[in-house]
Amino acid sequence: MKKAIIWVLVLYFFQGVIHNLGHPVTPYLVSDLGIEDYMFGVFFAAMSFGLMLGGPVWGVLGDRGNKRIYMALGLIVYSIGQFMFGYSGNEYIMVLFRFVSGFGVAASVTLLLSHLICLAPKEERTKYIAWSVAMFTIGSSVGYYLGGFISTNQFFIDLLGTDDLRRIFLIQAVLNIFHAINMYIQIKQVKEPENGEKKVSIIQGFLDIKKMNRNLIIFLFSLTFISIGMINLSKFIDVYFKELGYNPNELGTFVFWTGIVALLTSIFIVPMVVKLKKEMTIMIWIQVISSIIIFFVFRGNNFLLLLYTVFMIYVILKAIYAPLEQNYISTFAHDGKYGTIMGVRQSFFAVGMVIGPLIGGFLYDIEPLYVFDFSILMFLLGLVLLLTVRKRLRNGTA
Repeated sequence: MKKAIIWVLVLYFFQGVIHNLGHPVTPYLVSDLGIEDYMFGVFFAAMSFGLMLGGPVWGVLGDRGNKRIYMALGLIVYSIGQFMFGYSGNEYIMVLFRFVSGFGVAASVTLLLSHLICLAPKEERTKYIAWSVAMFTIGSSVGYYLGGFISTNQFFIDLLGTDDLRRIFLIQAVLNIFHAINMYIQIKQVKEPENGEKKVSIIQGFLDIKKMNRNLIIFLFSLTFISIGMINLSKFIDVYFKELGYNPNELGTFVFWTGIVALLTSIFIVPMVVKLKKEMTIMIWIQVISSIIIFFVFRGNNFLLLLYTVFMIYVILKAIYAPLEQNYISTFAHDGKYGTIMGVRQSFFAVGMVIGPLIGGFLYDIEPLYVFDFSILMFLLGLVLLLTVRKRLRNGTA
C-alpha cells in the first residue's frame, strides 16, 4: 500500500475521533439549556444544509488545485462553528453556527475522498474506500466513547471541568485546529490526469449537474432517501438513549462497538463482496434487510440486547453499502473532476441529512417510534429507485 494512502486513512481516523466528541453530549447540552427536543433535529439539519451547499463549492475549488489548503481552511471554519455552537447559549445563534460547521467540514469530507480516489488504482478503489469508511467509523466510535467518557469521568471533570458540557466543544475545536495543520502537512498535491477541459467556475460546477448521466441522477436521489433513513437512525438513537435513562458514557460505549463491527466488516467482508461483482443487487438487498431489522429492533422487548445483537447486522450492511455506492458514483467522474463529482454526491447525501432530522424531530415529539418507522419508509423508497437503475442498466438505457 502506498504511504500516501496510509496517511489518508490515518487522517480519516483522527477526523472521525475529533468530529464526534460532541455528539454524545449534544442532546444533554440542548436539554440543560431548556431547548425543546425537536431543536436537536434542527441543529443537525442546519449542519447538513451547510454540508449540502459546501460540498460542490469545495469540490470545484479542489479540482482547480491546492486541495490541502482548502481542506485545512474548511477545518478551521468548522472549529469556529463548533466553539460558537457550544458557547453561544442561544438556540437561534446555535443554528447559524451549526450551518457554519457544516459548510466548513464539507471541505475535508469531499476533498479527502476525492484525493483518495486519485491515489487508489481503479481495480482497488472500492477496497480503499471501504477502509476509509472503516477508519472514519472506528474513529467516530472512539470519539463518541471519549466524548461520553470525559464528560462523566471524575478525573477529567476535575482536570478539565468537563461536567460543563461546553468544554467538550472547546476541546473539540482546539484538537480540530491541530488536525487541520496535520492535514496540510501530510496531504501532498497529486497531479491528476487532464481531461482536455478547462477548469470550471463554482457556478458552472453547479450548472453541470443537469448534464449528468440519467442513471447516476436516479441513483443519487436513491442515496438521498437512504441517507434520510440512516441519519435519523444514527442521530435519534442518541436522543432515544437519553429518553430511556442511559447516560452519555453508555451511548458512547454502544457507538464504539458499532465502529469495531464496521471496521471488521470493511477488512474481512467488503473484499469478498466486491469479488462477487453484483454491487447493484447487493445494495438493493441491503435496503430490504435493513428495513426488516429496524422494524424488529425497535419493537422488541429488550432494546439494549437487540442493539448489541440484531442491530449489529444493520451496522454490517451499512458498512458494506457505503463503499459500494461511493465507488459506483466515482465511475461516472471524468479524470481531473473527482472532487466535483464527490461534491455533488455529498450534496445529495446532505439533502437527506437536512430533511431527515427536520422531519424526525417533529415525529419524535409525537412518538419516538415514528422516527424509526420513517427510516424504514425511506429505505424502501431508496430501494424502488435502485430497482429502477438496475432495470435501466439491464435494458442498456443510459
